[in-house]
Amino acid sequence: MDELYEELRPRAFAIAYRMLGTVTEAEDVVQEGLLRLHRAIDGGERIESPGAYLSTVVTRLAIDELRSARAKRERYVGDWLPEPLLTDDKDDPARHAEMADSLSLAFLVLLESLSPEQRAVLLLRDVFDYPFSEVAQIIGKSEAASRQLAVRARRHVEEGRHRFSASKAERDDLAAKFFAAVEGGDLEGLESLLAEDVVLQGDGGGKAPALAHPVYGRERAARTLGAWLRAGERVGLTFTRAEVNGQPGAITRDSQGHVVSVLALEIAEGRIQVVRGMVNPDKLGHIGPVANLARLLRRG
Repeated sequence: MDELYEELRPRAFAIAYRMLGTVTEAEDVVQEGLLRLHRAIDGGERIESPGAYLSTVVTRLAIDELRSARAKRERYVGDWLPEPLLTDDKDDPARHAEMADSLSLAFLVLLESLSPEQRAVLLLRDVFDYPFSEVAQIIGKSEAASRQLAVRARRHVEEGRHRFSASKAERDDLAAKFFAAVEGGDLEGLESLLAEDVVLQGDGGGKAPALAHPVYGRERAARTLGAWLRAGERVGLTFTRAEVNGQPGAITRDSQGHVVSVLALEIAEGRIQVVRGMVNPDKLGHIGPVANLARLLRRG
């Protein structure tokens, strides 16, 4: 039975993480789903497809969690960003899910504009390829209503996408130049890589120093990045390149190797469109021991 649960876990996690945008909550939802599946099987309930059963439970739990999370996010200090998921590791459960683009922070941020049901329908139908008949059963609506939810969700997401995406080779090349400029303190070179209307976002959740509001525009973003880099140099921060949610990024660590932040780049149309920095310690614990950024900066 344990082998069955381990086989089902990757897809369940992939659904839950995309629904919730947090690693810890996704893991909790998957664990609860597996417990319910175990109880059902142990109780003699006839389950034709354990995978379908688990996907249904996980999706419904995630919808309930999103409904309660909306109020929390309205009170959230600063920008709310999804928890970063490192995807370098081949054993990462997200690797077993289809459509890597649906894992990107850009896509997850777009999903935030959808209702929980719209989010579920879009993911189940367009990412995980469930037929509408199954989607309707999972979310407890008619097939016609599910199709309408999908149409509205797709419209919202498409309106927010960049017209021209970049290939992996283009992303990697631009990211390499970006981080070379960062490590070399080349602010002029850094600015040349940014889109004219680039957005710089930070998520500290009120628990770590971060941008109070997004910074817009190439010059302002470059100046802000420059100030952040100088502060990082004073306290001995180091960069390690990483793949974050399937996109180029980096982990920033202190001299003890503790995680300070995770950076993720959104690249399209030959330029860096968005730079996202996650410094909320609550969102970094799954990556490793977390540094106290405020204390580091006071020492610097």
